[in-house]
Amino acid sequence: MPEGDSVWKLARRLDRQLLGREVVRSDFRTPRLATRDLAGRTITEHATHGKHLLTRFDDGLTLHSHLLMDGAWSVTGPGKRLPGRMMRDVRLVLETGERTTAWGLRLHQLEIVRTRDEHRITGRLGPDPLHEDWDASEAVRRLGAEPGRPLVAALLDQRLVAGLGNLWVNELAFLTGVSPWTPVGEVDLARLVDRAALALHRSATVEGAYQVTTGNTARGETHWVSGRQRRPCLRCGTTVQMVEEVAGDPEQRRTWWCPTCQPGPVPASRAGRR
Repeated sequence: MPEGDSVWKLARRLDRQLLGREVVRSDFRTPRLATRDLAGRTITEHATHGKHLLTRFDDGLTLHSHLLMDGAWSVTGPGKRLPGRMMRDVRLVLETGERTTAWGLRLHQLEIVRTRDEHRITGRLGPDPLHEDWDASEAVRRLGAEPGRPLVAALLDQRLVAGLGNLWVNELAFLTGVSPWTPVGEVDLARLVDRAALALHRSATVEGAYQVTTGNTARGETHWVSGRQRRPCLRCGTTVQMVEEVAGDPEQRRTWWCPTCQPGPVPASRAGRR
């Protein structure tokens, strides 16, 4: 699942591959935009806010794409195409004058807006830890507005903090030493928010550190709890637990935790298990 750091890294890659190039052909394969044409425009920037990618053009237009759970962008060089098995997932093709082609895959949210109107998209989102104007105090305020809300649900809410996805939410709960279902009002939010910002920034910008939360890059040991159900906790040896969905989460994402290292509330179906 794309998270804020992965979208940020995607934007930097697309800058290297596409910045300054003119679009000579565009092909929107989604009904609402089927007649739109971006040909003749030059790509000037790829910006992000949380999990949202904003591709800006020289004429004041922005292409907004949201990767959601499984979206992706791929770029091919001259004479190259995507494998045939991937073509059914293509939602947008942008071909440049240098015969470099960008392919938007499984883009469930795709729209064109005026660059000056981007706030209509980003204005509903919380502060982004990867932005230069990151406001930690505002993130703390938003997270604490509903003190009885489970931590995992609050951190996944993009209106509170933008860019935290399932992996980071699970790892942050572990690093904070609390159950994912601990009421957010019982958590040291200032410390958690600082930890989240440092973790995402390191993941996005430090070579070899991408989404490594343990400091260990060995296969199977890069995360404390995420993806480690029924395996021993790397810190204490207790079996890591997992539930299939987060209450109140429409995307029904999984939650992992160590019952020993993360004391606190657990779902009724898991109470008493180790």
